[in-house]
Amino acid sequence: MMEMKSVALIGLGAMGVFFAPRMEEHLGRDNFCVIAQGKRKERLEKKGVVVNGETYRFPICTPQDGTPKDLIIMAVKDMGLNQAIEDIRAFVGEKTQILCVMNGVDSEERVAAVYGWDHVLYSYMRMSIVMKNGKADFDPYWGKIYFGEAKNDVLTERVQAVMDLMERCDIPYKVEKDMMWGLWFKYMCNVGENLTCAMLGIPFGMFRDCEPANEIRWAAMKEVQAVAQAKGIMITDEQMRKQYETICRIPYGNKPSTLQDLEAKKKTEVEMFAGSMVRMGKELGIDTPVCWVFLQAVKVLEEKNLAALKEK
Repeated sequence: MMEMKSVALIGLGAMGVFFAPRMEEHLGRDNFCVIAQGKRKERLEKKGVVVNGETYRFPICTPQDGTPKDLIIMAVKDMGLNQAIEDIRAFVGEKTQILCVMNGVDSEERVAAVYGWDHVLYSYMRMSIVMKNGKADFDPYWGKIYFGEAKNDVLTERVQAVMDLMERCDIPYKVEKDMMWGLWFKYMCNVGENLTCAMLGIPFGMFRDCEPANEIRWAAMKEVQAVAQAKGIMITDEQMRKQYETICRIPYGNKPSTLQDLEAKKKTEVEMFAGSMVRMGKELGIDTPVCWVFLQAVKVLEEKNLAALKEK
């Protein structure tokens, strides 16, 4: 029976802090570390991160000092994935499993291209965490990590091993029977919600009572639905409508990651969301005008931030 005792995490942002405090507590400092180097390592060691009012200074491992771990969780931004794939190299052993919990629909393929599918499971997060200046406040039981093989009608040994680890660490999880559907549904929600909020500068709560915002969100989701269908992944209108109930449970003022990045004057993941949609639409002969507008609009907002920084 496969058993997981040690974990390395790369990316201690909004997704990473969902795991780190509980994994350090339940696995012990000898069996959990955060991968970082340079200024990021110095900052994490000196200042730490604040999660729900408590300051944590997790054990830090540099890529050069890595030793094989049972599980690696990759929670970096899209633009940091290629570097992260290199940075985990020394942590990947013969039986290591990798969960790449990032947004988007191609991160697993990119990791598996380097390390092989024997080491990679599909995964994604459904949660809403606002992180600002190294501080995060959230309910640790609102939200889940979803993981598994592409299909999970029968649970494989490695999926069961990750399940056991999550239970031991008190981390909410779900094994979706059809992970490809789950990945695409999450991607569709991100494109519709994340980018509508980013373009308009509104929190999630606006979807509760602003019909025009919902019209834009729905139009974007329909574009993703069409591209997914062309790839053999069926997302129904009914499934899309039910997502509204989920949005209504998110705290009113919470903002999705792209808007958080814009407000922090950081580069966003718009290429992974809207850029990928525009490219896939062209390849498949499917029009994606809403995603095209998202892509241009968010790039304009990024340039506006750059211009403001230059003026200072």
